[in-house]
Amino acid sequence: MWMRGGTSKGGYFLSDDLPRDTAARDALLLRIMGSPDPVQIDGMGGADPLTSKVAVVTRSTRAGVDVDYLFLQVFVDQAIVSDAQNCGNILAGVGPFAIERGLVAATGDETRVTIFMENTGQVAVATVATPGGQVTYDGAARIDGVPGTHAPVPIEFRDTAGSSCGALLPTGLAVEAVEGVAVTLIDNGMPCVVMKAADVGITGYEDRESLDANAGLKARIEAIRLAVGERMNLGDVRGKSVPKMMLVAPPRGGGAVTVRSFIPHRAHATIGVLGAVSVATACLIEGSPAAEVAKVSPGRRKTLSVEHPTGEMSCILELDDDGAVQSAALLRTARKLMDGVVFG
Repeated sequence: MWMRGGTSKGGYFLSDDLPRDTAARDALLLRIMGSPDPVQIDGMGGADPLTSKVAVVTRSTRAGVDVDYLFLQVFVDQAIVSDAQNCGNILAGVGPFAIERGLVAATGDETRVTIFMENTGQVAVATVATPGGQVTYDGAARIDGVPGTHAPVPIEFRDTAGSSCGALLPTGLAVEAVEGVAVTLIDNGMPCVVMKAADVGITGYEDRESLDANAGLKARIEAIRLAVGERMNLGDVRGKSVPKMMLVAPPRGGGAVTVRSFIPHRAHATIGVLGAVSVATACLIEGSPAAEVAKVSPGRRKTLSVEHPTGEMSCILELDDDGAVQSAALLRTARKLMDGVVFG
């Protein structure tokens, strides 16, 4: 099934429909997407990392969990299939897909689907609109980066801190200098390097095309990324899709913070769901580059609007008595685009 999940798009597969051998599976997915090729002309990919993604879904045997979800990033111009990260956008389609494929039974007008994210070992709960016991994609919910309105898919994330790096702050520091730039190394669902846009020579309000054309900027932040891989417990990240690079600036549209995201070598048209959670969390860490530019309201329940090139994404963070983030929730939408047979 081909679906849009949030601001991404990709193939959703039952695990039993793919080869069990990892190398054979990856070779098949590269063929399906048409990689490696910058335009993916011989496959289903859309010549962009945001449209070259895969969800592998299976009925779960874990207590209290409905389905297991493995996210795979299929590189566009390299023969690489990576499981090094989660994808909170593709996650938005997992609940509807599971119901459509009969892995989860609809329970009324709304169906809660509990999803184990295999990449990082965390759990998310998606609420899917199922009037009359059937998934619907029609509704009034709107998210920036997607035209039109659709049925809402609220997603609650649990225990995301240290998803890939082992700790929220893998080095234990709120801020440190890397290649002469102050950064926060953080992982609250997505490993990210957060720095002020101004510290790398831009405003933070540039459009995607300008950022992608800025070879000097990209070389500078890539040097930082390569330098922090070991520090973030990610090893050599030269061929990996993490960490993401987040360049922050003061908000201009009434939100909490503005961000320009590299994923990691191309500028993101919006921002990834879990990347937004990590950036929003960084805004709450005293002394961090994000906290220095962000506008955050008081209280234990905070709604932080993360502004990006095509709009904003609102993160709802619940804090515990010590001021640490204990849960995060976001609103996404999804839509079924095609259900059929794809050839490798």
